Amino acid sequence: MTENEIGKIVVDCAFQVHTRLGPGLLESVYEVALAYELRKRGLAVERQVPIPVVYDGILFDEGFRADLIVAGLVIIELKSVEAVHPVHKKQLLTYLKLADKRLGYLINFGAELIKDGLSRVSNGAADWKTG
Repeated sequence: MTENEIGKIVVDCAFQVHTRLGPGLLESVYEVALAYELRKRGLAVERQVPIPVVYDGILFDEGFRADLIVAGLVIIELKSVEAVHPVHKKQLLTYLKLADKRLGYLINFGAELIKDGLSRVSNGAADWKTG
């Protein structure tokens, strides 16, 4: 399965979770619900995955934790905030680079409509696609 095929499933599952739970709950609630929906679709999902960082030749075991990694290919960064800021997309792009992944999704479950809370971020692409 390709990153783009996984991405379509991620978007659909995010819609399902947002429709059932609505906006404004804690991020951790959406994390478990989205992981559950993705697993129901047959995808492998890891939660709170530590990603090491090499700095100045030193390996730090935990540079950050990815909220979800789907099928070992796609990073999902979850938020439950009133508004996503440009720094959140930059953060996800850095995560993709450090984890050597090509595709990620920033999903803000705090948005009134989930379509307004979805951002697709590509590592190596000149631009980001939203929606």
